[in-house]
Amino acid sequence: MINKLKRPVVYIPLALLLFSGVFAFQLKNDKLFALAKNIDIFATLVRELDSYYVDEIDPDQLVTIGINAMLEELDPYTEYIPEEESDDFRMLTTGEYAGIGALIGNRGEGNMVLMPYTGFPAQAAGLKIADYILKIDSVDVVGKPTSEVSDLLKGPANTPLKVKVLRNKDTLDFSLVRKKISLKNVPFYGKLDEKTGYIKLADFTSNASAEVRNALVSLKSQGADRLILDLRDNPGGLVNEAVEIVNLFIPKGKDVVKTIGKLQSVNYNYRTTKTPVDKDIPIVVLINERSASAAEIVAGALQDYDRAVLVGRKSFGKGLVQTTIPLTYNAQVKVTTAKYYIPSGRCIQAIDYAQTRENGEVTSVPDSLRKAFKTANGRRVLDGAGIEPDESVEEVNYAPISYTLVAGNHIFDFATQYFYKHESITDPLTFTITDQDYEEFKKFLSGKEYDYTTYVEKSVQDLEKYAEKEEYFDEIKSQLEAIKAKVNHSKEQDLDTNKEEVKKILSEEIVSRYYFQEGMVEAGLDQDPAVEVAKSYLSNPAKIAETLTATIK
Repeated sequence: MINKLKRPVVYIPLALLLFSGVFAFQLKNDKLFALAKNIDIFATLVRELDSYYVDEIDPDQLVTIGINAMLEELDPYTEYIPEEESDDFRMLTTGEYAGIGALIGNRGEGNMVLMPYTGFPAQAAGLKIADYILKIDSVDVVGKPTSEVSDLLKGPANTPLKVKVLRNKDTLDFSLVRKKISLKNVPFYGKLDEKTGYIKLADFTSNASAEVRNALVSLKSQGADRLILDLRDNPGGLVNEAVEIVNLFIPKGKDVVKTIGKLQSVNYNYRTTKTPVDKDIPIVVLINERSASAAEIVAGALQDYDRAVLVGRKSFGKGLVQTTIPLTYNAQVKVTTAKYYIPSGRCIQAIDYAQTRENGEVTSVPDSLRKAFKTANGRRVLDGAGIEPDESVEEVNYAPISYTLVAGNHIFDFATQYFYKHESITDPLTFTITDQDYEEFKKFLSGKEYDYTTYVEKSVQDLEKYAEKEEYFDEIKSQLEAIKAKVNHSKEQDLDTNKEEVKKILSEEIVSRYYFQEGMVEAGLDQDPAVEVAKSYLSNPAKIAETLTATIK
């Protein structure tokens, strides 16, 4: 009886396993057949188009468009990288390329140097911001797309080239030698006062952690005993660099981030492996809506360990990991292979791309489905929508006239003119143009186009548009016209009303002519609301302690 009773217990699961195995095998075969069938259809389609289409087609271009359209259905981060774009992709992930070390762009009248990076051939040779590029070696580049000009400037390291530019009506020739360019992840670091160190981390390419370490050690040697780590506008990058940066402040053996995907090979637990540089220095981390990926790992891990106060605005919410997979003919595909989870256990991915594909609309994780987790000190934090700061700081909203002056290149052009007239200026943090300089700027704008619509004008326009649909429009038409006449803006008046704001923007642009990227970052810190909040925390240890131990409601 006992054996008879036992036999079904043994044989029924075996039968189920056998059935499920056959079923899984059949499903796999069906999927493989569907893949093979559709790949064959696609190849046949391209071949027949090439034969029969009325005009000549470019098969490479057509297939690339098809691949990109297919990948766009998945998420914005899964990308096809053909062989000819592999150098650009390598530059994005490593920050390295061979060239002259300058940002090139078009300001409407031609391609010019927008920023020569400190210590590289362009800056060493004497190229300046606003130099119009006329010729590269024997190639006339006037009117050519920026991408072509950039490609001509790049090339194998240690190869010579000549560049002809137009500078303030003078034509100048420069002889340069291309060098291996490694873009800085830390464009600026320094002391904001006797005790407060500041590090701007702009990227997470190779060597990011070493640059942050060097900056931290240097600041400590200068007497800094508190730190602002600025991750605003940082798009992220290499996960291992993020882990190493967290390790500068967190003890050895701590979890930093886990990656979990469909395949076991992509599942990994990243932990700190070294002794930290400083596990006690008070830290404030600055984040905003453009802080993403690796930047969110650093900010989130430091928040989860209650190691730093986060100030700014909610981060982007990219909790997805990409892996680069080689394809045939030296092509590659960057594929989303996993989600990452920071020490509290939360994933901060904000967009549900599976639901987005299903619904056809971008689908965020609803607040009702966001799960609560705990930091090391028991503070409540949520998943599903980026990293939320401990104290929010609203984004600075500039006046319409400021946007218009920048977009119209009037700020840029006046800064260039100022540079030609002034041999030097004071240091970036204290420099500001005088009231006399501002009057010169107003004269400079005379006759230039910079019209715009104020917020009030837009509101009145909207009111008039909706009022036209009402029966009583004729009765209030005269009143609306009176309001429009009263709020009709005066550009000259707006220049005076927003004088301090425009002066600050002008001053920062002028600083870049003398101190390049580093100076522009430093100049932007003056009167920066988030920096001021960070400094208020760092000058008040009790406030930091309270923030890092209080329960977040």
